[in-house]
Amino acid sequence: MLYCSYMVTPGGELQTSLELEGIKEALDSGTGLIWVDFLDPGEQEKVFMEEDLKFHHLAVEDFINSATHSPKVDDFNDYLLLMLHGINYAIETDTVETAELRMFIGPHFVITGHHHFLYSIESVKNHVENGAGFLKQGADFLAHAIIDALIDNVLPTVDRMAEVSVEIEDAIIANPERSSLEAVMDLKRSTLQIHRVMAPQREIIYRMSRGDFPVIKKKSQIYYRDVYDHITRISELNQTTREIADNALSTYLSSLSIKQNEVMKLLAIVAAVFLPLTLLAGIYGMNFENMPELKWPWGYFAVLGIMASAIIGLVWKFWTSKWITIGRKAGKVFDLRAGHERIKEYNPTRKKQ
Repeated sequence: MLYCSYMVTPGGELQTSLELEGIKEALDSGTGLIWVDFLDPGEQEKVFMEEDLKFHHLAVEDFINSATHSPKVDDFNDYLLLMLHGINYAIETDTVETAELRMFIGPHFVITGHHHFLYSIESVKNHVENGAGFLKQGADFLAHAIIDALIDNVLPTVDRMAEVSVEIEDAIIANPERSSLEAVMDLKRSTLQIHRVMAPQREIIYRMSRGDFPVIKKKSQIYYRDVYDHITRISELNQTTREIADNALSTYLSSLSIKQNEVMKLLAIVAAVFLPLTLLAGIYGMNFENMPELKWPWGYFAVLGIMASAIIGLVWKFWTSKWITIGRKAGKVFDLRAGHERIKEYNPTRKKQ
């Protein structure tokens, strides 16, 4: 489906809403600059590009196919085919999803296609309609504007992921729950998804910024270097977020292990306390007739006293061994400022008096 089409004539006049026949005539004339955008291109667009525009059938197949491609650039001498990815804001998921943008760049045309709504296309479209500045500076500059908007729209998502990673880490330290683990795994999947597309895209933009393709003029290469810097920043921030997610996962597993150790310690204390009590109860619960203690008037109270003494003795032992922390003062935390002062006081190069 033809989403939008624009043409700037050699005289600087902006024409909009061109049909396919008008687009073919404009491209055949080799003058002016044309930008055509297809939303969810299909068989009609395939026939138009193969038969009317004479694009290579393999390039058209990649442009039309709804399957997801890895980021790449193909040079067909007269034009380039780009496959780039941005954030798919059209769907709501727990993990970040990307949307693919396909682009033909020629000497006097830019043809874009996508199967999802892209805010980057909408942004450039509004800019063109408000003043045709991008179209007047050449096809390579228009392509840069579209790519720049596509990459810049990734940054808010990566920034939000960085904020979420810190929130998750704090939540795990306070109270490790399964919901926190699920959030960490979603975050790791999102960072991996962004890394998969940003790493090859950085190499593609780098090649475009250093003059590997004749379609990209020298005066526009500096703008592609700016896009390269943006991708580098996104990649570094994404890598930092990924490391925080890994640390949060390690913290969750460590906290879970500490909790399990505390439970096992509690069970061990309870078992240790009740073992001697069970022994005494087992001995005096036997039905032998010749047990002298059974005839004692105070035997019952004596056994209870022995049991109480055993409980108190074992609890005291565990408390002194720091197995039980109830009622114990917290250990002194090392003061970094005091440590720094001590470091300043120590001067190994000072001469002895």
